[in-house]
Amino acid sequence: MSRVANNPVQLPKGVEATLAEGLFSVKGSKGSLQLALHNAVQISRDGDTLRVSAKNDSREAVALSGTFRALVNNMVTGVSQGFQKRLQLQGVGYRAKAQGEMLNISVGFSHPVDFVVPKGVTAETPTPTEIVLSGADKQLVGEVAAKIREFRPPEPYKGKGIRYLDENVYRKEAKKK
Repeated sequence: MSRVANNPVQLPKGVEATLAEGLFSVKGSKGSLQLALHNAVQISRDGDTLRVSAKNDSREAVALSGTFRALVNNMVTGVSQGFQKRLQLQGVGYRAKAQGEMLNISVGFSHPVDFVVPKGVTAETPTPTEIVLSGADKQLVGEVAAKIREFRPPEPYKGKGIRYLDENVYRKEAKKK
């Protein structure tokens, strides 16, 4: 059984954590996040250390305590350092341009794709073939990156498409005559 919940979460300087009835919120330099707690999990605070524990010894409560410890740790990391996903466009004529909260992507369709970046995530394009998504909420940043990648996932023969920067695409050999 995992013992993730036994590890405490350290609050870095500049991060405020408040625990109201069933609601945990964190505020830092990158923003603020909130999490509704499950009734089988409790969070205790000792100075700048947070501990997540199960209220009873049931299997579900122990499993949820590990999950909520990971969520709390991601929230604290997000508001202090932030999260970032990098996407790379590979293909002739594939490019992207960030314009405020709109991301204009050209990936081989007859029309450019206009993607509205949700609040809480910022999109930048340092080069026309690279998209950098950043934000405080790890889940939201990953979800936005996956939605952008869905427009043109990398194909296995030439490797064209939108991929994560560190992603390895398995390449197939073309048919032989």
